Amino acid sequence: MDQQMSGGARPDLSIAISCFNEEECLPFTVPALASALAEAGIDYELVLVDNGSVDRTGQIIDELAASGLPVVKGAVPENRGLGLGFRTGFSLARGRFVATQCADGQVAPADVIRVYAALRQHPGSAIAKVRRRFRQDSWLRKIVSVTYNAMMHLLFPGIKALDVNGNPKAMSRETLQLLDLSSDDWFLDAEILLKARHLRLPVIELDVPGFAREAGGSNVVPATVLEFLGNIASYRLGGPWRDWKRRTPPLRPLTDGGP
Repeated sequence: MDQQMSGGARPDLSIAISCFNEEECLPFTVPALASALAEAGIDYELVLVDNGSVDRTGQIIDELAASGLPVVKGAVPENRGLGLGFRTGFSLARGRFVATQCADGQVAPADVIRVYAALRQHPGSAIAKVRRRFRQDSWLRKIVSVTYNAMMHLLFPGIKALDVNGNPKAMSRETLQLLDLSSDDWFLDAEILLKARHLRLPVIELDVPGFAREAGGSNVVPATVLEFLGNIASYRLGGPWRDWKRRTPPLRPLTDGGP
């Protein structure tokens, strides 16, 4: 794993951005996000991970860092999925709070800030995230999303989020360490919420508009659907997280009638 670390004091917020063949998006989405965070007075860093790209993504990340933006670069030699990109970003993040964000600009910078603010205002440990409304996706993508979310709620009752894959997701560094995430692929989003359910962590979900990609094409392909189904089956049977659940008790007693 190639990586470039930045020095200095620990920022308040680190945002891990997994970038797979995002050469067309990054020159637009990263400066816009950086500008919004700076205007909001947030001490931040952007951890941009070249997640096995075969285009100029890595070079563009270097250019963004050279421009003076607070960018930390990470790299994965071969793409194994979104989750590994995020987890690589987490391993480089220095912030007191950490968040995920996609590189494609489908969630506005102002809404990223809203998620962070909601997390900071919550008394105690929690996860804050978005629920994308009025999404500017194809009908096929919308059908896949609705079906996937319905399956997750049917098979895992008690998940406190309507948009499982909605990013950004934000949490404290301590919560991230407790989750001990392991998914390399798109199921990382579900893993976060399933483990939050076990821990009985509050999930703050904010409604935001879901915009079209800033540029380029979607990385969700038919094989992704099969990947989701396989992961759902594995987690429903308990294998991938049985040991984690055994060694990680809930953080609070059951009081709301949930699982």
